[in-house]
Amino acid sequence: MIRDIENETRPREDLRALQLQRLQAVVSRVYHMVPFYRRRLDEAGVKPEDIRTLDDLHRIPYTTKQDIRDNYPFAMFAAPMDQIVRIHASSGTTGKPTPVAYTQRDIDMWAEMMARTLAAGGAHAGDIVHVSYGYGLFTGGLGAHYGAERLGAAVIPVSGGQTRRQVMLIQDFGPTVLCCTPSFALYLAEVGKEMGVDFAKSKLRVGIFGAEPWSDAMRTEIEARLHLDALDIYGLSEILGPGVAIECVEAKRGLHIFEDHFLPEIINPATLEPLPPGETGELVITTITKEAFPLLRYRTRDITSLDYAPCKCGRTMARIGRLQGRSDDMLIIRGVNVFPSQIESVLVETEGVAPHYQLIVDREGQLDTLEVAVEVDEAVFSDEVKAMQALAKGIERKIKDYFTVSVKVKLVEPRTIPRSEGKAVRVIDRRKM
Repeated sequence: MIRDIENETRPREDLRALQLQRLQAVVSRVYHMVPFYRRRLDEAGVKPEDIRTLDDLHRIPYTTKQDIRDNYPFAMFAAPMDQIVRIHASSGTTGKPTPVAYTQRDIDMWAEMMARTLAAGGAHAGDIVHVSYGYGLFTGGLGAHYGAERLGAAVIPVSGGQTRRQVMLIQDFGPTVLCCTPSFALYLAEVGKEMGVDFAKSKLRVGIFGAEPWSDAMRTEIEARLHLDALDIYGLSEILGPGVAIECVEAKRGLHIFEDHFLPEIINPATLEPLPPGETGELVITTITKEAFPLLRYRTRDITSLDYAPCKCGRTMARIGRLQGRSDDMLIIRGVNVFPSQIESVLVETEGVAPHYQLIVDREGQLDTLEVAVEVDEAVFSDEVKAMQALAKGIERKIKDYFTVSVKVKLVEPRTIPRSEGKAVRVIDRRKM
């Protein structure tokens, strides 16, 4: 498997014709196979034959994660169980998981999308891919695994945990590609430093990092510590898993979404009205080739934008901007909207602090408050109290200047913030306790 030139450089007019054909097929499939969608489309007065242009997509109601939960476990499946070969589930932290299903054709498509993803990052047959995403119900590990094999690369299926052992394997096995969360990449760098490892001497060339929002400043930090090209990947279990979109190594300016399989929109999360290209809002995706678990206008809750400008890599597919956060994770502090990734961008650019932090939201009387707990490096921690106070005040001023929100910054000792071998826990909301 190499780069899919035919599909990834398809002229926009041809791509839109293919999208319409596939949209019409998937609407017909779910209407006849999924009672939930039949009811929802009938309520909206939409029949499959009413989808005549791509603009008719806007007549279709949105699908939410709650809809999937309400039809737990298998009522949203659009294929009989004897055609389903795999069941995964989302990594949600509350309630029951949201199951997703795959036919063999879905599995093959997923492997192809992840192979395209790795190829966009410069990976190729002969590479060794170190997969630190979790295996199991979480889609990350097996998604990257199948994609690497489809590409013709060798896979080290490490999964999460055992960080010191992973550092040893990176030294001994010589992987060239690293797949994990960005927070775990930083943790690998930190543990490797403790072990006396010089990652400049490793064979790592590229890192495919996702499953949580991260900033360009964190990219710079990871690249400096691990000596590789750090690329952002996007995916979510409900849509497919990893492999929905990826930055190309040539530009690193937005994530190419594979539009021959996924139809993207940006909407205003408050009014639910579609927004034009370039506007920031919530990403909505319609899957147009999945058999077992297709979704119409699925609200991802991820905040980003769409860019249709040509990319120097030659791909004609739209690019989604780096994720700013989630509409349901957005903090509203005294009327100001704040995303964790915005705070992170200030912290990572501040000399003397480490890229490990937590945001503690609390309430004093009727007002919400935000405390930023961030680690300092060893040199700063051993400095005098006045210097520490000045550093904290300086960070508070930067955040106030950038985002017009007042926060309290608490500097903590090195290695105080809990490390994550999966998705990092960035926000602690004490208002619900």
